[in-house]
Amino acid sequence: MTTFDSPTAPLAASERSRRRHSRAAGILYLLTFVSIPTLALYSSVLGPDYLLGSGSDAAAQIGAVLELVVALACIGTAVALFPLVKAQGESLALGFIAARVLEAGTIFVGVATILTLVTMRQAGVGTEGLATAHALVAMHGWLTLGQGLMPAVNAALLGTLLLRGQLVPRWLPVLGLIGAPLLLASTLATVFGVWGQMSGLAGVAALPSAVWEFSLGVWLVAKGMRH
Repeated sequence: MTTFDSPTAPLAASERSRRRHSRAAGILYLLTFVSIPTLALYSSVLGPDYLLGSGSDAAAQIGAVLELVVALACIGTAVALFPLVKAQGESLALGFIAARVLEAGTIFVGVATILTLVTMRQAGVGTEGLATAHALVAMHGWLTLGQGLMPAVNAALLGTLLLRGQLVPRWLPVLGLIGAPLLLASTLATVFGVWGQMSGLAGVAALPSAVWEFSLGVWLVAKGMRH
């Protein structure tokens, strides 16, 4: 007796795979927001006299762990989305992976500077290490520019892919494409000293990109991508 495979079976398997990738990407996007408390957690370690103080370093260490989670989630979002968007432009999709990896790299280096400061204090370096500590704090501050510049690049690349393929509602990628130049302009303004990294204007400029990433994460978890 001859049997025939149902033509709908491969389509169903493909849809399940697509749904898994979408859900994974959405969860990872939402996971990147766990680093929000790090600004408060790093407040002491980034202070001018941190090496001369005493007390627990647990807050800085917790912040470092949260940022490591974010860095890995950054890479994970690109890996999960690549099979879903590469048909819209493989070069752009590979560029998106590269940009997310570079963003994660700046986070890893930033975490290393924080943990180096913690190690220096625990070793009792004291006043002799103040110049080095201040240099590490300055380096950490400028590394955060990578977390301003690269998300703008990410939004431009991914927003273009999603819009080109109509993979999600139009307003989502449009939001990302609006946020990208604002974030880029804010980053350049910080470089040239127009305003500080923690200024109100910088926060306003970063808001559309933050809303874009959070909304995309929620949508991918709840609805997934269209064919």
